[in-house]
Amino acid sequence: MKELRVLVFSASFGNGHVRAAEAVIEGIRIKVPSANIIHLDFGAFLNIRVNTIIKDFYSKLLRRAPKLWGRFYYKTGKVHPQSMSQRLLNQLGRSNFLNYIQKFEPDLIVCTYPTVSSILAQLRVKQILLVPLATVITDYTVHSHWVHPGVDCYIVACAKVKELLVFWGIQAQNIHVTGIPVSPRFEFKEDRLSLTEKLGLRSGLPTFLFMGGTFGVTESIKRIYQKLTDYPLPVQCLVVCGHNEKLYNSLDEVVAQAGNPLVRYKFVHNVEELMSVSDVIITKAGGLTVSEALTKHLPLIIFRPIPGQEEENAQYVREVGAGYVAESEEELDRLLIHLLEHPDMIERMRSKAALASAGHSTERAVEEMLHLVEASNRRQRIG
Repeated sequence: MKELRVLVFSASFGNGHVRAAEAVIEGIRIKVPSANIIHLDFGAFLNIRVNTIIKDFYSKLLRRAPKLWGRFYYKTGKVHPQSMSQRLLNQLGRSNFLNYIQKFEPDLIVCTYPTVSSILAQLRVKQILLVPLATVITDYTVHSHWVHPGVDCYIVACAKVKELLVFWGIQAQNIHVTGIPVSPRFEFKEDRLSLTEKLGLRSGLPTFLFMGGTFGVTESIKRIYQKLTDYPLPVQCLVVCGHNEKLYNSLDEVVAQAGNPLVRYKFVHNVEELMSVSDVIITKAGGLTVSEALTKHLPLIIFRPIPGQEEENAQYVREVGAGYVAESEEELDRLLIHLLEHPDMIERMRSKAALASAGHSTERAVEEMLHLVEASNRRQRIG
């Protein structure tokens, strides 16, 4: 049997694109252990200076001017996929892509970033590229930048995304609602008590998981942690600080004086375990984080979603009843206390999260991709 060769393109302009790509790779290796898979960063095919400028612009805009990013996102979201600006964008790194693809000779290309997907889809339309192309949309909405008729297979989060793609002219049979692919680790159903003991946490306490690295260091956020650790009702707070050393160190006093336990972490590789022992996650609204939490049937509190795709992801969470949105520290404070005092609300959100996620998103996405390869191989044999 011929070796399956797969080329996966993501981009480090946001961690979600990379995590989705890694999930797909995990899923393919489970189905086809012998597969030869190469994972590439879109930025590697750009001029180094151009790549650096784009990354710096993106990160600074999100951090310093989120409303400006929102206006840019919604304005460009109305641009037609076949516009002049999009056709010019589709020239980025094009010859380098083709050279690499011709050398590797893949059976399938998977994209989790819109720009590279559009570049390759344009080559598919012109029949310059003959390899089937699957695109994973990593949010619960569609920006027009994702849309191109040359994509053979779209993997999407929910029915709403499929409807938006159809509105843009994509054929329904090329769109598969599988859920956003997440690492198969998030599918494991572990015993909560045993896992709590393994992690050295207190059992039997309501547990709030803060993805705190996204919040930065503010006195108001620290006051929320302080209030929870001093609250008369029992609660356990887990704070993942990520690479935010300043936040981690700023919690020294809170941890030392805590009545209710507060456990802080730096960068972790076991988010799925922390989700498994938690009752609520407080986080930003990245598409992959939302998908991971829903897969774990974990209610979400979305804190200050950035205008644009995060805002749309947060709206989806609210619409399906799996969580709430807090636009300020004061609103977050009130909401968390209310949940502590009314635990039945948490259970209702957990039930809604379970309904919103059919589970096994990566397995189902990979099955659609392998069907695409089989269909391509059949056409080649007939041809």
